[in-house]
Amino acid sequence: MAGFLLYFILIAMIPLWAQMKVKNTYTKYSKVASATGLTGAQVARRILDDNGLHHVDVVETRGVLSDHYNPKSKTVNLSSHNYHGHSIAGTAVAAHEVGHAIQDGQNYAFLRFRHAIVPAANIGSNFAWIAIMIGFFTQISGMFLLGIILMSLTVIFQLVTLPVEFNASSRAMDQVVALGIIRNDEEREAKKVLNAAALTYVAAAAVAVIELLRLILIFTGMQRND
Repeated sequence: MAGFLLYFILIAMIPLWAQMKVKNTYTKYSKVASATGLTGAQVARRILDDNGLHHVDVVETRGVLSDHYNPKSKTVNLSSHNYHGHSIAGTAVAAHEVGHAIQDGQNYAFLRFRHAIVPAANIGSNFAWIAIMIGFFTQISGMFLLGIILMSLTVIFQLVTLPVEFNASSRAMDQVVALGIIRNDEEREAKKVLNAAALTYVAAAAVAVIELLRLILIFTGMQRND
């Protein structure tokens, strides 16, 4: 019993720690003004235009750290603080989201694959635990296995997300350095913001994989009991 409690505390703490890390890092560097004084919106527009993505719009969106790229509407959506602000954090976040726009424009394979498996991943996230719970309490191994298969779809999505996010950050750093948007020590500070944000995806993937492995072990135990 103690082992199970420790396990659930562990998988709960990993994403919480990652979220606290990104929040603290973002808060710190959102107070540090960039040397160029460019707003997040200006940073995004400049990188987009330099890459020939004139058709991609930069729009303001509500919320905190709600920044994202929408491939359907072809828009880089920046939260108000990043859209209007001129901080190192806002610069890094804006450049990262434009990194996704560049991926989209260049048909980046991992991004295309992630988009393609979204419907399957949604089905998995909605129905996996239903099948698992039914299979566990009825001891119907086939139903439990179905739940594992459905959950594996969401795990695949989480794993594919990692190269997409890391690649977007890499593109972001290349762009802001090449265009002179950040200078000197600002590069190190921008990397800290991007690395902290990446931790949330790594944590989510790690928890998903650990949980999937646990369920596979339970399934093998059910098979032996049969």
